[in-house]
Amino acid sequence: MQISKEQIKHIAELARLKLTPREIEKYSSELTVILDYIDQLKVVDTQGVDIEPHQTGGSPVLRIDTAADSLPRGQVLSNAPERDNEYFRVPRVLDK
Repeated sequence: MQISKEQIKHIAELARLKLTPREIEKYSSELTVILDYIDQLKVVDTQGVDIEPHQTGGSPVLRIDTAADSLPRGQVLSNAPERDNEYFRVPRVLDK
């Protein structure tokens, strides 16, 4: 399945990525190879194959969920590219 440059541009726009023409060409060919491989997997006969959630045969490893102190607000906001007093500042996502 061929992925066009226009499709790559559309995906990049949705993900808010700025891609160079060289990157668009690269990702177009790489995604085409990946999707071709997935098409090959679609024809594999899986009838009679048991589906097990854990191939190791063991049970999932769980940890106890315990409450812990949060980081101080100043420390968290110190990594923010933009902030407004005590809050992260982000671009508007929804229009009114």
